Amino acid sequence: MSEQGNISKASVQKEDGDVMMKVATFIVDRRNLFFLLFGIAMIFCAIAAGMVKVEDSLSAYLPDSFETSLGLDLMGEEYTTYGSAKIMVSNIVYEDAKALSETIGEREDVAMIAFDETVDHYNNFSALFDITFKYEDTDQRSLDGLEEIKGMLADYDIFVSTSMGNAAAETIEKEMQTVSALVVVIVLVVLVLTSETYAEIPVLLLTFGAAALLSAGTNFILGTISFVSDSVTIVLQLALSIDYAVIFCNRYKEEHENLPIRESDILALSKAIPEISSSSLTTIGGLIAMLFMQFGIGSDMAICLIKAILLSLLAVFLLMPGLLMIFGPWMDKTRHKSFVPKIPFVGKFDYYSRFIVPPAFVVMIIAAFLIQNKCPFVYGYSMIKTPIKNETQIATDMINETFGESNFVAVNIPAGNYEKEKKLIQNYLDCPEVKSAQGLANIEAMGGYCLADKLSAREFSELLELDYEMAELLYMAYAVNDKNYAKLVNGISTYKVPLIDMIMFLHDEVEEGYVTLDESMKETLDDAYEQMNIAKKQLQGENFSRILVYLNLPQEGEETFNFLDQMHTMANRYYEGQILIIGEATSQFDLQKTFSRDNTVVTVISILAVLVVLLFTFKSAGMPVLLILVIEGAIWINFAFPTLQKDNIFFMTYLIVSSIQMGANIDYAIVISGRFMELKDKMSHRDAIIETMNFAFPTIITSGSMLALAGISIGLLTSDGAICGIGQCLGRGTIISIFLVMFVLPQILLIGAKIIDKTSFEVSVPLGIEREVGLMRIDGRVQGQINGRIIGEVHAVVRGDINALVRSGNVTKLDENNLTPEERAAFEQAPFENAPAYAGGGEDSENKNS
Repeated sequence: MSEQGNISKASVQKEDGDVMMKVATFIVDRRNLFFLLFGIAMIFCAIAAGMVKVEDSLSAYLPDSFETSLGLDLMGEEYTTYGSAKIMVSNIVYEDAKALSETIGEREDVAMIAFDETVDHYNNFSALFDITFKYEDTDQRSLDGLEEIKGMLADYDIFVSTSMGNAAAETIEKEMQTVSALVVVIVLVVLVLTSETYAEIPVLLLTFGAAALLSAGTNFILGTISFVSDSVTIVLQLALSIDYAVIFCNRYKEEHENLPIRESDILALSKAIPEISSSSLTTIGGLIAMLFMQFGIGSDMAICLIKAILLSLLAVFLLMPGLLMIFGPWMDKTRHKSFVPKIPFVGKFDYYSRFIVPPAFVVMIIAAFLIQNKCPFVYGYSMIKTPIKNETQIATDMINETFGESNFVAVNIPAGNYEKEKKLIQNYLDCPEVKSAQGLANIEAMGGYCLADKLSAREFSELLELDYEMAELLYMAYAVNDKNYAKLVNGISTYKVPLIDMIMFLHDEVEEGYVTLDESMKETLDDAYEQMNIAKKQLQGENFSRILVYLNLPQEGEETFNFLDQMHTMANRYYEGQILIIGEATSQFDLQKTFSRDNTVVTVISILAVLVVLLFTFKSAGMPVLLILVIEGAIWINFAFPTLQKDNIFFMTYLIVSSIQMGANIDYAIVISGRFMELKDKMSHRDAIIETMNFAFPTIITSGSMLALAGISIGLLTSDGAICGIGQCLGRGTIISIFLVMFVLPQILLIGAKIIDKTSFEVSVPLGIEREVGLMRIDGRVQGQINGRIIGEVHAVVRGDINALVRSGNVTKLDENNLTPEERAAFEQAPFENAPAYAGGGEDSENKNS
C-alpha cells in the first residue's frame, strides 16, 4: 500500500475510545441501511402529512380558564350554529334586490333571509342579504346551498362573507405553497453563489427535502396543530437548519482536499456531529422559551419547530453522509469559483471605528428599547394591514365599507326567565355603545307579539284563529305536561304561556295526532314552528340563553374592553349564576391579558437558555453578555420600526419573532466571536478582526440571506395578519442582526477582549512530567521532546528536525527574533536536556476533534 494510503487509513482509525469516529464510520459504511430507513419513513410521512388536523382559530389556544375558552365550550354544548352568509350585491336598484331576496327565501335549504329598505340592508345602490340555512354550518348542504345561490347571482357584482367551510385555510395553504416555491428558488440561487461545487447543491436539497417531509408527516403524531405552525414551519425549518448541512458539507470539502471520499466523509462527520449539535442548541434554546407561553399557539409552534430542527439534524447526520458518497465524484468534477468576495475593508472599518461605534450602539439600543416599548400591538386582525388581500378579506372590507363594521358579542345568561332577559336587553339598548340587541325575549314573531311574550288561551286562539275551546284544552294539556297544577286551580283563563313554548307544544301535539288542524292552519303552524325552532336552537340551550349584542365600538381598544366589563356588571344585576360574554372583542381582551405575562416569560427564558449555551461554549461570563446584548439590541431596533411607522403589529408576532431571532441570529455572533478569540493571541488585533470577518462572511451571508429572504417572502405573499407579521419582522430582524454582528460586534470584541479574558472560568491545569512509550494521546500545553510518528493538528514551535507531510496549514522558518518572550523563556528554562519543542495548543474545536 502506498504512503498516501497508509496515511489515509491512519487518519480515520482512532483508538477504541474515539466514539465519534466509530459512530461516523458506522453511518458511512451502513449508508444503504439508512437510505432504506429514510425511504420507509418518507413514504409514511408523505401519507401522514395529508391526515394532519389544522386548527384555524386563534381563540382555541387560549387557556382553559379564560372567558373565551369557557364560553366557546358552553356554546358548543348548548346551542346549534346554523350555516349563514352575508351576500352583498352591488349596483342594483331596491326593487330588483327585493325580488332577489324573495327568490332566495323560497329555496328549500334557506330558513330565513333578512333584507329590508333600511340602511342596514340597502345602501348606496348595494343590497346586503343575511341568509340563514336550515342546516348546521358544518353540514355540506349549507355549503352547497351557498354555492348555488352564488351561481344564481353570477350576473351581478357580489361579495360573500361567511364563516362556513375552510376558505381561509385553503387560501393560506395556496399562498404558502407559492412562498415555499419562491424560497426554494432563493436557496438555489444563494447556494450557487456561495458553493464551491455544483453537485453539492442536490446533496443539500435532498437532505433538506427529506427533513421537511419528515417534519410535515410527523405532525400527525401531534394530533392537531395551529394554522400558523402548519403554514410557516417548513419555510422556517429551511431557513433555520440549512446551516447544518452547509457546515457538514464544508467540513467534507476541507477534509477531501487531502483524503479520499470515504475517509474524508467519516472524518468530517465525526467533527460535524458535536459542532452542529452545539450550534443547534442556541436555536432550540430560543424556541424553548415559547413552550412557557400561556397562549397555547406558542408551545404549538415551539414543538413543531424544535421537532423540525431535530429531524434536520437527523437527516444531516444519517442521510447526508451517504449522499456525499454518491455525489462525491460529481462534486470533484463540478468545482467552480465561489462568488463570495473577501471583505477586508469591513475588518479595517471595524478596527478603526472600535472606539466610536460601541458608545453609539449603546445610545441606539437605549433609544430603541424606549421606542419599542410603545409598539402598537393589536390582538385581532381588524386593524392589521397586509400587502395582499384574499377574496374573503376583500369581500369583508367592501361590506364593511358600505354597511359599516359588525362587532357583536353573545351574552350567555342562565335560561328560564324571559322577564329578566327582556329587562337586560332593554338595559343594553339604552347604552349608546350598543347598536342593537336580540334575544328570544325581544324577537318579533306573529301579530306584533315577541317570541317570549306570554299569551292567554284566548289571545293564542285569536292569534292563530284557533277554536277557543281547543285552545283551552291545549293550555290545560300544557299545564299538566309542565306539572303546573296550581295554574289550573286558579283558572285557565288567567294562565299564560310564552308564545314560542306554546307553538312548540302545539306542533308536537299535531305531529303525534292528538290535535287535528285544517291544511291552511297546519301550514301556518309549520312555518311558524320552523322559524321559531331555528331561533330557539340558536339562542336557547338546556341551561343557558344568549343575547346577541351588536356594538357601536371597534373590536378592540380600551373603550371596548371597558364596556365589556360594564356589560358583565349590568347582567349581574339580574343573574347570580355565571355570565359569559363571547365574541371577537372578548377573545382579543383575553389575548391582551396573556401578552404581558408571555412577553416577560419569553424574553427571560430565551435569554437564559441562550446564555447557558454560550457560557459552556466560550467558558467566559463576559462573552455571552456581550453577544446577547447585540442580539437583544437587534430585537429592540427591529420592533422600534413599527412604532416609528405607526404600523400595528399582531402581539403574537413579537413573541415568536423575538424567540426565533434570539435563538437563530446568535449563531452569527458565535461564528465571529469564536474565530476572533482563536486568532487574537496569534496576531495583532487588526489582522485578527480582518481575518475573522473574511472567514465569517460566507457563513453569515449564506444563512442570513436565506432566513431574511424567506421572512420577507412570507411577509409579502401571505394575506393572514399573524403569518404576514411574522415574516415581515423576521426578515427585517435578520437583516438588522447581520448588520450589527458585522459592523458593531467586532468593535465590541476589540475593546472588550480583556473583559472576556478576565471573566473566563476555564482553568488550565499544567501536566506533570510524563515518560511513556507506545501509543499515547496528548491534550494540553506541552513542553519537552516528542519522538515518533505523529498525525494530527499541532500548534507548536519546534527547535530541531521536521520530517512530516503537512496536509493543511504551513511551516514557517523562524529565527530567535521571531519568538515571543514566553516561547524564548520556555526554551531557555526547559526541564529536559534536549528540549527541541515548545507546543502550546488552545482548546479550539479543531484541536479537540483532531
